[in-house]
Formats: sequence, C-alpha cells, structure tokens
Amino acid sequence: MKLSLLIPVYNEEKTLDLIFSKVFELEKSPLIDELEVIAVDDCSKDNSLNLLIKYEDEGKIRLFRHKKNQGKGAAVRTAMANATGDYVVFQDADLEYDPQDLLKMLDYAVKNNVDILYGSRFLGKKTSPLGKFHYFVNAGLTTFSNLLTGLKLTDMETCYKMFKGEVLKEIHIEEDRFGLEPEITAKVSKICALKNLTIKEIPISYNPRKSDEGKKIGAKDGLRAVYIILKYGLFE
Repeated sequence: MKLSLLIPVYNEEKTLDLIFSKVFELEKSPLIDELEVIAVDDCSKDNSLNLLIKYEDEGKIRLFRHKKNQGKGAAVRTAMANATGDYVVFQDADLEYDPQDLLKMLDYAVKNNVDILYGSRFLGKKTSPLGKFHYFVNAGLTTFSNLLTGLKLTDMETCYKMFKGEVLKEIHIEEDRFGLEPEITAKVSKICALKNLTIKEIPISYNPRKSDEGKKIGAKDGLRAVYIILKYGLFE
C-alpha cells in the first residue's frame, strides 16, 4: 500500500520540523509499504523553503515550488497532479491535525473498501474542539453544502480528506485559496452519484490554532465558501 501525503506550505517555519517528524513516523506502520510525501512551497517568505530543500536533499520528500504565492488550493492542485499513491490524503503544515489519525483512516478505508474518507473533527464528540463562533460557522457551511450535495457530512471543511488514487485523478480543483474544501466536496458528491462510489466519515482529533499563531483563513474565506457551495453545488 502506497500512501501519498500532499502538504501545501506557506510561511510555516515554526511548525515544519515537528509536523514532518510526525509524518515520517508513519513509515513505521505495517499498513504502509511506501510513503510518498509531496510538499508544495507556495512562495514562502520565511525559512520554510530552506527547510523543505533539506528534506528534499535527504530524499524524504518530493518538493515543488511556486514562484508566486497562489493559495492553498493552488498548492494542493500542484501536489495532486504529481501524486502516485494507492490512497492520497491532504495534510496541513501546522500542528492542528495529528498524522497518527491517518493510520486509523487508512485502515478503515482499506478494510471497508471506501473510495473517499473524511476525517471529522466533530463526529461523535459532545463538545466542539473549536470555539462557539467557529463551530457554528463550520456547522452552517457544512449544512448548507449538504443541502446542495445530498451528502450527510458533519465536517465538510476538514483538511483530512483521503481518496483512492484513481478517484482523486478525476477531480480537478479550480479554487486557488481555501475554497478548495467546499469545491472538492461538491465535485465528490457528483462523482459518487455518477459512479456509485462510497464516501464515509470517521472521527479524528483536532488542536486548533489562533490567528496570532499563524492561522490564515479568515472571514472573507467564509463568505467565499458560501459562493463556492452555490457555484459548484447548484450551477455546475
């Protein structure tokens, strides 16, 4: 089993070494025969690129670079075009998500022959790991997305989305920023209906960071998400 991790990076020098050490730990799992780590530097202005070059020189990652900052969606699009794994999953370069959860996701996906698996930050939890405001924003966007896609997700905005490699190759991301989450979910719903593919969710852990700690998504991205849900869920 070959697992590809797609990691967009923009100004994450403070967390890169720790998150990559956690990612490389996955190679010890008997579930994974080969781990392909694809990092895309989205024209970082800090020391992120130098750290990534070090990992590339050590043969630990495949590195791609954007000469101009384009956004998370654009970085993921570059990584998707170069992924070769049996399963492919998105991984942020901060510490909000725990890569150990990917082993649980991969094990579930393989055992149940799941085509698309979302890691939900809310499923099965009595309290939200997000503050009340951000929880209601995420819940509102997910509910709105579900209305147009027909899916029954609890966390459309999650980073941890895992796909069979051949399924992901049929999805083209057009959004350059954080709009890739509602866009990819809308396109997932259509491909699932067309080809009778399976999409599931399982619980994952989550440790949110604040804007002063480097979180980049903001209110404008939330408004953009509403537009994207309508665009790809209703009109396209």
